[in-house]
Amino acid sequence: MEPVGVWVRKNGEWAVIHRCQRCGKLGSNRVAANDNLMKLMSIALKPLAEPPFPLERIEELTALMGGDGELR
Repeated sequence: MEPVGVWVRKNGEWAVIHRCQRCGKLGSNRVAANDNLMKLMSIALKPLAEPPFPLERIEELTALMGGDGELR
């Protein structure tokens, strides 16, 4: 299982989203008291640090999604 993200449940509890490296199935497990908080934060910030698209194309991609393509 590979951690791919985190989410916050309705009660405010954090959970780690993980993907099976064999079949690709997603699942989640709640965060435990002894989990490494820095590792959890790095998992949470990964989509911002490594976006799933090239930042150089953000204006083009925004326009394709119906936006004006301008960065403000």
